[in-house]
Amino acid sequence: MTLASVFVERDQGPWLFGRTTDLCVFGGSAALSFALLGVGAALGLLDGRAAVPAWTWLACVVAVDVAHVWSTAFRVYLDGREIRRRPLLYAGLPALCYLLGVMAYALSPLAFWRALAYVAVFHFVRQQYGWVALYRRRAGETSAIDRVIDTAAIYAATLYPLVYWHAHLPRRFTWFVDGDFVAGLAARASELGAPLYWAVLAAFAARQIWLVTAGRSVNVGKIVVVATTWACWYVGIVALDSDYAFTVTNVLIHGVPYFVLTYRYGRASAGRAPRSISARILRHGAGAFAAFVLVLALAEEAAWDRLVWHERSWLFGASGSVDLSALALTLAVPLLALPQAVHYALDGFLWKVRGENPMLVAELKV
Repeated sequence: MTLASVFVERDQGPWLFGRTTDLCVFGGSAALSFALLGVGAALGLLDGRAAVPAWTWLACVVAVDVAHVWSTAFRVYLDGREIRRRPLLYAGLPALCYLLGVMAYALSPLAFWRALAYVAVFHFVRQQYGWVALYRRRAGETSAIDRVIDTAAIYAATLYPLVYWHAHLPRRFTWFVDGDFVAGLAARASELGAPLYWAVLAAFAARQIWLVTAGRSVNVGKIVVVATTWACWYVGIVALDSDYAFTVTNVLIHGVPYFVLTYRYGRASAGRAPRSISARILRHGAGAFAAFVLVLALAEEAAWDRLVWHERSWLFGASGSVDLSALALTLAVPLLALPQAVHYALDGFLWKVRGENPMLVAELKV
């Protein structure tokens, strides 16, 4: 089976992209996360004092996390037909995000990073909920009890680790920068929340077991999303206190499925707008798509390093680095973060299964 066939096949049943693709994308990305944890354990990287090595930063942060952000730009701004469909949204939202970013950074750099961190957290949580909702729609599930249990399970799997994180600050990892999460939540909050967390997840598991024993069909894709979300978020945030562990468990299950969704949608869109830039890139397959967003991710990281961080001269070189004034940073940092901010903001419009996204409805058959 070729890489291209994995991305395009669709089996019968309540799968989003096809059985093999779904299991590889959702289960495989989690399996890769745990394999990398094994590598980290062997190399001593699970010690919270250990820095994330360069290869992990390149493979997980740049090639997955930053690159998947740029796939939003690929999805929208390289498709003239899409831009003409909602020009005010696609022009106005970036302008608004930049304005708000400058205002926050002018208030204080920490205010900017804190606001961006919480928006990012909301985005990560909602994406996992979104996969569960799509699987439910794809399977035509209408049971009220299942809807309540499914929703409670995915939110428990994501929100409790965040409560634990806030209740045990400082941790040896951060979302963006030191202090971006608000400290002060008592450890007692996570202790009180733990029984509810385990009870909700146990209820989800019990419901799936009951469905099997009763001869009812189970939604395997939905189960995989809930199980992998629980495992990665719990191990990466609660069980381990390691920057490396958080990185490999956080970005892969988030970014890899997003790549596949964007690529699949792009292929469908290319058939309707074959002369768009995105369609021309996609003619060369998944590799060309991945290479394009990776180049943009590397260019963004080079700009961050030259203008702000000055940490990776081994990759980007020392020449050309500049020390910006406070005013210049106020203007530059929100601009550099704009792809992330737009990615977070546009997601609520791009992937909603509703009337204004008819191609998404058609592609996912929901």
